[in-house]
Amino acid sequence: MSVAVVFDSAGTLLSTYRTAKDISHNQLLPNVETTTLTFSSPDRVLVVLHVHSKAIIDTTAGMILSTYLVENNIGFGVSCTRKVTTADEVGDVLYTDCHALVGDLAECIRNVWSVCRRESILTLNSGAIINMAQQRIEFTITAGGSPFPGAKETITALHRMGVPTFIASGDRLAKLELMADHLGIPRDRVYGVATPSVKAQIIADLKQEYDCVVMVGDGINDLGAMQAADLAILTEQQPGDRPADLYSTAHHVVKSVDAVVIIVQELLAQDR
Repeated sequence: MSVAVVFDSAGTLLSTYRTAKDISHNQLLPNVETTTLTFSSPDRVLVVLHVHSKAIIDTTAGMILSTYLVENNIGFGVSCTRKVTTADEVGDVLYTDCHALVGDLAECIRNVWSVCRRESILTLNSGAIINMAQQRIEFTITAGGSPFPGAKETITALHRMGVPTFIASGDRLAKLELMADHLGIPRDRVYGVATPSVKAQIIADLKQEYDCVVMVGDGINDLGAMQAADLAILTEQQPGDRPADLYSTAHHVVKSVDAVVIIVQELLAQDR
């Protein structure tokens, strides 16, 4: 039996700290779950911005964020949304917003860096949550992630068993590829800026190639992929509350990512 394992990144392979800035209330929200924040309203869209943290920090804080994005030709990817929204529709709001400032995003970056800067391996991703009904940027966001203890060893063990591993994540591809290099996952098996529906489609495509496709995730944006997979594993290594739907969908609930190795070993043993 051929088996493939697909991992989410943030909260699954990576211990992740996230901060958002509520633009309307000028309030910083440290250690917030950004996908849950996005899914709490059908009008919200989480986008990943292709920005460099240092460039944002070095830019005048009072500059309108959309102006900075346009002037520097900054692209974006839709990471998470509850309903189908085209990139053009999202871009129309993102690039014309007049509420969010560069300083709002810089504040998120500084907060995440203050918490995560001691990590030897760290990825930073920044973005925004857009409210399509309000036609504005509602939150700026930054996330910092470093591998969970045992993550690299888990990937190595699976590869030694002849089980290919993949990453399907809403994070920016360039950052994911660097982390995949560290973990030992080939870059051509990394899918970045993947919305929940895209993750589910990745699972469906892999099921055409493998007898059993395992999805390992930790958040509501992984639900569709977990439902599409032959075997769904929910990890609780990242602290925080999770919707009941994730637990009802999961075949296994584990406390750490290295437990995936044992589950796959048992799966392979059944085929002997």
